[in-house]
Amino acid sequence: MKLLEGKVAIITGASRGIGKGIAESFVRHGATVAFTYLSSDEKARALEQELSAQGGVAKGFRSDASKYDSAHQLVDDVMAEFGKIDIVVNNAGITRDNLLMRMTEEQWDEIMEINLKSAFNLTKAVIKPMLKARSGSIVNMSSVVGVKGNGGQANYAASKAGMIGFTKSVAAELGSRNIRCNAIAPGFIETEMTGALDEKVVQGWRDAIPLKRGGTTEDVANLTVFLASDMSAYITGQVINVDGGMLM
Repeated sequence: MKLLEGKVAIITGASRGIGKGIAESFVRHGATVAFTYLSSDEKARALEQELSAQGGVAKGFRSDASKYDSAHQLVDDVMAEFGKIDIVVNNAGITRDNLLMRMTEEQWDEIMEINLKSAFNLTKAVIKPMLKARSGSIVNMSSVVGVKGNGGQANYAASKAGMIGFTKSVAAELGSRNIRCNAIAPGFIETEMTGALDEKVVQGWRDAIPLKRGGTTEDVANLTVFLASDMSAYITGQVINVDGGMLM
């Protein structure tokens, strides 16, 4: 039996990179996937077809999870379409890197709204159906930067550190109702974004990692599948690094 057979999952930010890798793995493991998108209906339909071609069920929902009402509408729409929500993956996130002395208020606020407030909005929206079902798994995407900090990323690091505190608090509040909440902290994951960087710089990062390679989206997706599945039924409130040993 597939690990996520019969489960319905919402994944935010699934159009590319880590989010897309998670959506692909979820479908392979039998989950029905509801993913969010903001801009292109055409790209969303293409992703639906791509995921469905793997033998699963996937549907895109136009939604801005950083907006409170939009997140609640998303949950209503997914419940109306599929009847339940077993899993939420709060993956939506952006970067607006800058040294603190040059960082604008807008760069700070945008990161907090998209990276952190979105997790609050969607988690709060999904609590009611999960409480009614007395079951659920929430997986929040943090970062090793949220654990150790990083120069030029004060806003991003703060948002990802906030995700860790939020995760632990949700786990403490909802554990008695059999709702679990865990966080994943990816390290250097190679995606289409890193593919545009200078190869010598990227190789330098790889060389500094004990496993001597960057991670793949599948590395992160594999852990997400585990945390979403019943195999991790006694795991909650944890932050697990997927970083090749970077933060040993």
